[in-house]
Amino acid sequence: MSTEIALDKNRIPKHIAVIMDGNGRWAKNQGKFRIFGHQHGVQSVKDITEGAAELGVEYLTLYAFSTENWNRPKIEVNALMTLLVKTIKKETATLMKNQIRLTTIGQIDTLPLDCQEELRQAIETTKNNTRMTLILALSYSAKWDIVNSVKKIAVQCKAGEISIDDINEDLISGSLSTKKIPDPDLMIRTSGEHRISNYLLWEMAYSEFYFTDVLWPDFRKAHLHEAIANYQNRERRFGKTGEQISEVK
Repeated sequence: MSTEIALDKNRIPKHIAVIMDGNGRWAKNQGKFRIFGHQHGVQSVKDITEGAAELGVEYLTLYAFSTENWNRPKIEVNALMTLLVKTIKKETATLMKNQIRLTTIGQIDTLPLDCQEELRQAIETTKNNTRMTLILALSYSAKWDIVNSVKKIAVQCKAGEISIDDINEDLISGSLSTKKIPDPDLMIRTSGEHRISNYLLWEMAYSEFYFTDVLWPDFRKAHLHEAIANYQNRERRFGKTGEQISEVK
């Protein structure tokens, strides 16, 4: 696939969220175990992170491990955690070179201690980088995040710090783990599945969705460019009419 796709540099999505799907099927197609697909998916992570930064994307969120993924076979989960630690340790220098800041969302305290420590170190090391923010969704569940937000607000109400009338969209958004991150403009899911799998449910209320049959280990910069070109050909109305949007332009 050619990377020579004309993109409007003024309409690059500020925030792209990705569901990296298809590692297992890719490995099966090669006659290998699932972890083989996860290992090769790391190159796609590197390629897309670099490609997004080059285009001027400000935030890139990757759905790396959901809370439901804990239900997978223990041998696969253990291998994924080991791969995560090795990858973070190996790629921190590259993040620094490319001025990319790393952060996370999710129940990080449920990860193995060595994973938590590597993440902590990488986050601390890259915290002052300003080119792009890379967010890893790890042990993440959108429903968990929303429930957790409701609990925080309930505690505030009970303590008399706020009233029921103070509860609005901004208050809920500010109680989520994504409170410092703008909502995604574009969500990309690989492997041909057409669902969002408990991912950023609140935040993607007005995101544009792009689904591709390409399996994650095969997803490269050219595919990212294609997704963004598709996004740029859409009219984002946010509840308004097409005529109203045209008037603003």
